[in-house]
Amino acid sequence: MNLGFYGAAKTVTGSNHMIEAAGKKILIDCGMFQGHDRQEEINFEAFPFNVSEIDAVILTHAHIDHSGRIPKLVKDGFSGPIACTKATADLCGIMLPDSGHIQETEAEWKSRKRSRAGKSAIEPLYTYDDAVASLEYLAPYRYDTMIELFEGITIRFRDAGHILGSAFVEVWVKEGEEETKIVFSGDIGNKNMPILKDPNFIADADYVVMESTYGNRLHKINENKVEKLLDTIKRTIRRGGNVIIPSFAVGRTQEIIYELHKYKDKYKEDLEFLSRVPVYVDSPLAISATEIFRQNLDCYDEEARMYVSNGDNPLDFPGLKFTRTADESRELNEKDEPMIIISASGMCEAGRIKHHLKHNLWRKNSTVLFVGYQAEGTLGRRIIEGAKKVKILGEDISVNAEIESIEGYSGHAGQDGLIEFIENFETKPKKIFIVHGEIEAQKTFSKLIKETFNIDTVIPERGDLYELTAGEVSFTTGQPELKKRFSRLELLSKLDVLQEELAYLSAHADKEFINEKTDQEVADLQKKFENLEKMMDSVKAVID
Repeated sequence: MNLGFYGAAKTVTGSNHMIEAAGKKILIDCGMFQGHDRQEEINFEAFPFNVSEIDAVILTHAHIDHSGRIPKLVKDGFSGPIACTKATADLCGIMLPDSGHIQETEAEWKSRKRSRAGKSAIEPLYTYDDAVASLEYLAPYRYDTMIELFEGITIRFRDAGHILGSAFVEVWVKEGEEETKIVFSGDIGNKNMPILKDPNFIADADYVVMESTYGNRLHKINENKVEKLLDTIKRTIRRGGNVIIPSFAVGRTQEIIYELHKYKDKYKEDLEFLSRVPVYVDSPLAISATEIFRQNLDCYDEEARMYVSNGDNPLDFPGLKFTRTADESRELNEKDEPMIIISASGMCEAGRIKHHLKHNLWRKNSTVLFVGYQAEGTLGRRIIEGAKKVKILGEDISVNAEIESIEGYSGHAGQDGLIEFIENFETKPKKIFIVHGEIEAQKTFSKLIKETFNIDTVIPERGDLYELTAGEVSFTTGQPELKKRFSRLELLSKLDVLQEELAYLSAHADKEFINEKTDQEVADLQKKFENLEKMMDSVKAVID
């Protein structure tokens, strides 16, 4: 059996792996690269394999960084089954067409800009119709069902607790007399999350392909996420500002609604205050996803099912309003009253959230509250890391709003949760392939696995191919051009961000700004600029 890595290798997004076994070629996930514009260019490249030779896709869950290039795959010639859970199929039914609409809209916007510059128009990655056409290949299965995908290849989906329908995938491959088991973690969920069941555990595996999003970080376990949510909202509303929550339309939005409903008795006084504040879910996709949540009660944990059995709707509360149309969305930014706006996308890279940030980031009385992971290079990551100015929809916007984050709503397990996933294997894997993480997180996690379990790890690069048997792993080949392309785009994205930061400094670090600083602050700034000059000199030396 061969195992290839074509996405989420030394980066977080673009999940795409391939197994070649028993005469078949099977993709595990076919996700979109997300982040800076430079990284997203990879989505438009031809797939680094022959699409017509792919026999099937196994989809771990519906998030776009795992499913988002499926319409392109079908458009390019794939026509096999896409195995997934029922809830994943339901969510893809709304998420992929929504992604197609976004691709068309952004291509149209960029083409208008290019036209004004005398350049040719660009085509979308795929269209709404392409996405709809890809849905006919979805093949939904129930959790815990043994599925003979092909002769010699059996799979099973186990609940990953990440989003509705998310799964770990167990794959058994029999070639001759030898059987090898490989497990793909997809994204590993947090325990004790609203609505969803806790992640299952896997008993045994020869090899594991494992995510490492928080491989170098623990979540703030002592943080009371509900109290912090309510305190942040109260503080902002009382000073007359808006609370803007960039939220993944599927998962985080429903969890926040659920939490506000769940604690209506415990935090009665706070919620009575909030009942006078309108809460808008400004995302047609989130509205549709909420309906799908209501249709998949088998994925709920015991507490959530209890609410439903009592006739209570845990995904609704007084004051909750849904905006479907673009006109309704625009009207929110014309209102004078303080409000809470929950809007996609969660990393601020597309959708209506950009408009709400444009109208609120510069306001000192508003708050932007992050409740999910922000990938490197995304607008959300730059804001949360302290950018003083960002470019949104072609306009420079100062970041004056309060910036807050609540890690307790993250859908990804922290470092301890990742370790617990390995710990619960009764028969430990021989080797773990670490994917879906930034490089430093992967290195830290790799070292921790070795120290804790004495299990060897591999951190594959994009294009790497390995041969697996039940007993050993051997590197067979790689695609150097893929590695080079990715590293060059990564460098260009960093240069673009640096250019934005330097432009901000040039515009704001004027004589008045310097004169207001203390002697120590001036000395610190001088030192930082000296270090920056040295770094720039070394870069220029390479360029020259």
